[in-house]
Amino acid sequence: RYYFRPRRDITAEASEAGSGTHQARCSWRRAWASQKSKAWHEHSFPERMFEGLVRRRVLRHMAAPTRRLKSSLALFSDEEYASRLRMTREAMDRRGIDVLIVTDPANMSWLTGYDGWSFYVHQAVIIGPEQQQRYPLFWGRAMDAKGALRTCYMAPENILGYSDDFVMSDRRHAMSNLAELLHAFGWGKRTVAVEMENYYYTARAHAVLSSNLPAPPGDATGLVNWLRSKKSPAELKLMRRAARIVERQYEVILNEIDVGVRKNALVAQIFQSGIQGACDTDGEAFGGDYPSIVPLTPSGADASAAHLTWDDRPFQPNEGTFFEIAGCHRRYHVPLCRTVFLGEPPKEMREAEAALLEGVEAGIEAAKAGSTAGDVARAFHAILHKHDIPREGRCGYPIGLSYPPDWGERTFSIREEDETTLEEGMTFHFMPGLWFEDWGIEITETLLVKAEGGAECLAAVPRKLFKK
Repeated sequence: RYYFRPRRDITAEASEAGSGTHQARCSWRRAWASQKSKAWHEHSFPERMFEGLVRRRVLRHMAAPTRRLKSSLALFSDEEYASRLRMTREAMDRRGIDVLIVTDPANMSWLTGYDGWSFYVHQAVIIGPEQQQRYPLFWGRAMDAKGALRTCYMAPENILGYSDDFVMSDRRHAMSNLAELLHAFGWGKRTVAVEMENYYYTARAHAVLSSNLPAPPGDATGLVNWLRSKKSPAELKLMRRAARIVERQYEVILNEIDVGVRKNALVAQIFQSGIQGACDTDGEAFGGDYPSIVPLTPSGADASAAHLTWDDRPFQPNEGTFFEIAGCHRRYHVPLCRTVFLGEPPKEMREAEAALLEGVEAGIEAAKAGSTAGDVARAFHAILHKHDIPREGRCGYPIGLSYPPDWGERTFSIREEDETTLEEGMTFHFMPGLWFEDWGIEITETLLVKAEGGAECLAAVPRKLFKK
């Protein structure tokens, strides 16, 4: 139960000495012995002796992986990851945070490249003081450390795993392991912050971590999320591919939906086309990923509810079905909603379609760099008010990189009171669905804020109520 202490900036020296376990250990010891840093002298002699014991026990019992296979899953350059880390540290400095514990898997991936279905157990990316730890640390279940080795950009010594007896145990908790790790690094008494409003950071996790530190961690919710708002050119390339995938999915929907077709059979084809992927404009083929939200496909009266999935009943005549789906490529999403009516749509649905299309167009025109999220919402609601259509709730949210259970980035919202300034490179799902007493209609767009003019629609699917 002893864990790694930071080796300050000696990882490069260890790497130069070779990747073998013995060579890395020897290089680590030589580098440590040669350092006469202020942080070292601040400890009393007994404390230094204890920390030395901890380090020796750590190297023997919890050594990091010693070999890194070059990953075929790497998405971005080391320079882009370095830029993201720099922005994160600057945001930490503004908030007075010394150590940031990131548990949102989308934020973990954005910072390190990690990608794996391991967010059901405790894991984190830890950003410590730059003068002690140059790179982020991946901390997670030991069996997932190999996944980090394959997907993270950092060297192996920055990837740490805890043993399986911490997993789903009522005798011990992984956060006690993390707390001991922080103490071993000399960070236990520093200003630590966590993402408290987070699907993946539980109340018990916070209680255990807090009880093992001198003071409870502060709240850094949204710190990394906000940094992700503006997409880089490399990220936009992935999102444009996701847009090609969702276009292909709607081709399948419009070809295959019909009276008598079982809904689960159509959803199976939606999944298949989404994972099969599509082609770039230059003909290069690429595959799809699993979306963070499953297809939402309610019909008839069920479409008055926004978030129902599917069943095994056949589609019925004279019913409308809205499809809320997303193309997903390398975890980057482009959601898109359209509605299909089997038969002749009733007059009230056609009237709602006309108002919705006019409102969406007004919102797209208002989504300019320098405008606010509230400007977009007010432009849309002004059209609904003109048509005497009541609506409550927000009508959009930022999207991009995400993991289940949601594809939103959880920062600003397209609502009238949100005065977040839109900037070039921001992406959001403009999602002004209308849900009435016994039916609903959704026609939405994923938008990219441009330097000039209205926003760009990333996907090219006809914007209308489809009739079949």
